[in-house]
Amino acid sequence: MKKGLILALTATLGLSLSACGEYSQVAQYKPGSYQGKSDTRPWEGGQFAGNKQAWEAALAARNQAQNEYKKAN
Repeated sequence: MKKGLILALTATLGLSLSACGEYSQVAQYKPGSYQGKSDTRPWEGGQFAGNKQAWEAALAARNQAQNEYKKAN
């Protein structure tokens, strides 16, 4: 009985202290420089290959397909 109680208290103490090892996860920023990946425009890759007008037409067609007013009438 006493051995089990000591084991339980030791395990509880060990789990309680394991949370103390957490370190700060705040990002370090350097002023004036962007450290992330460069973003591309939506029409620059994939099926449109730089054709902005084709991308806009496909976007407009997709929006009209999702238009509930157009579906109902």
